[in-house]
Amino acid sequence: MKIALIIENSQAAKASIVHESLTAVAVPLGHEVHHYGMYTPEDKASLTYVMNGLLTGILLNSGAADFVVTGCGTGMGSMLAANSMPGVFCGLVIDPTDAFLFGQINDGNAISMPYSKGFGWAAELNLQDVYAKLFDGERGLGYPRERAAIMKTNRGILKDLKNASCRDMLTVLKTVDQDLLKATVAGEKFAELFYPNCKDEAIADYLRGVTA
Repeated sequence: MKIALIIENSQAAKASIVHESLTAVAVPLGHEVHHYGMYTPEDKASLTYVMNGLLTGILLNSGAADFVVTGCGTGMGSMLAANSMPGVFCGLVIDPTDAFLFGQINDGNAISMPYSKGFGWAAELNLQDVYAKLFDGERGLGYPRERAAIMKTNRGILKDLKNASCRDMLTVLKTVDQDLLKATVAGEKFAELFYPNCKDEAIADYLRGVTA
């Protein structure tokens, strides 16, 4: 699985902690981690929580990523922005129990975490425990297990509702503020990571045109 990491500007100073914690868990489990930034507070390309959401939509809908890990100060802004995108089901995850229940019940494709609120001593241990609950083993099995069938049904209903209420991602890219879009994909490693992994040529071609 390709896991994309996106860090918002107010939390860029913690990027290395989050990235190292994620790779320490995910890579030994056989997953790839693609860090889309931010990398430091001094990065020329700055990501707001709104851009986090837009970038999440781009990565998941294009197939460049299978799962997105993002966040902001409280985690709520990035979660809301991500869930405004088609095909994105993002949960607010604070601790390992949240991660386990989100993976088993909701089986979404993105999480948003608080990197300021409650981010204190041994925060990296909490991050590693969260990622272990998310990425080790099969998700979507239900909890409690006897409710697995109804939970799967509800996930399908929610997916249909999302499809009915959202436009496709290419339409979103064409109608969103183009300056916002350009800033969202301006990260120093975006092209290096995105284009080789993108599975949607229409999205790739549009983004090439925007950034040309």
